[in-house]
Amino acid sequence: MGRLIRGLSKNARFFVVDTTDVVQKALDIHKYDEYSMKTFGKFCTLAAIMGATLKGEDKLTIRTDTDGYIKNIVVNSDANGDIKGYLINTSEENFEGLGKGTMRIIKDMGLKEPYVAITNVDYSSLPDDISAYFYNSEQIPTIISLACEDTNDDKILCAGAFMVQLLPGADEDFITKLERKAEAIRPMNELMKGGMSLEQIINLLYDDMDTADDSLVEEYEILEEKELKYNCDCNSDRFQRGIMTLGKEELKHIFEEEKEIEAECQFCGKKYKFTENDFEDILKK
Repeated sequence: MGRLIRGLSKNARFFVVDTTDVVQKALDIHKYDEYSMKTFGKFCTLAAIMGATLKGEDKLTIRTDTDGYIKNIVVNSDANGDIKGYLINTSEENFEGLGKGTMRIIKDMGLKEPYVAITNVDYSSLPDDISAYFYNSEQIPTIISLACEDTNDDKILCAGAFMVQLLPGADEDFITKLERKAEAIRPMNELMKGGMSLEQIINLLYDDMDTADDSLVEEYEILEEKELKYNCDCNSDRFQRGIMTLGKEELKHIFEEEKEIEAECQFCGKKYKFTENDFEDILKK
């Protein structure tokens, strides 16, 4: 299980996550190479943090469309801490860097139309791109550090992130000190490899972050602690309904050539098999 802590202070809100186990399960399922897994792990971690802002049955999708070695990344998260995703590569023979392109943030909040924001993304400067998204699309100044490192035997050494976002009307003094802290603090991967707990990382983020009156410490409170898990909610009925959209004639043509249809979930690799009998109602119409 991964772990997330969300909290608040007078001038900012913060999120700190350990997604090592989540990313390890993703790697066990997908068997991505080192280049892909590090980037994919960071997006799973980003989805976990952004999922912490959701409520109820709201869902979040992050999708990238890029050139280079990585063509697409799709990750989903929800308010319950469930995360799933997949990645599509171009041919390894055409490796020319991980790639850059666009990133879509899609929030399904139960309205007629989901909220969609589009921003540029470059896998080599992901934290800057995420900060730019929050500033341009949600008007929230943000610092973020994403980590994903593996060992030589396909094990995730560490994966996680910290993110601090200014609240409206934040003190100028706090903003200045936050900018200095962002430059001074070590990256998340180094903090995790150094053995720091999430609570210690929060303390480090707020150390010497007093307000305009230097006698007042910027106190914070923990609002939520949540378990995170890689969890796919696919099922046979969902895939069957999707196949039915092919229509009667196309289904007839397929079953004239094949005894069964096999569908595989891109998120978890589970396979579902269907025979002509499964579509008896539509084929007999």
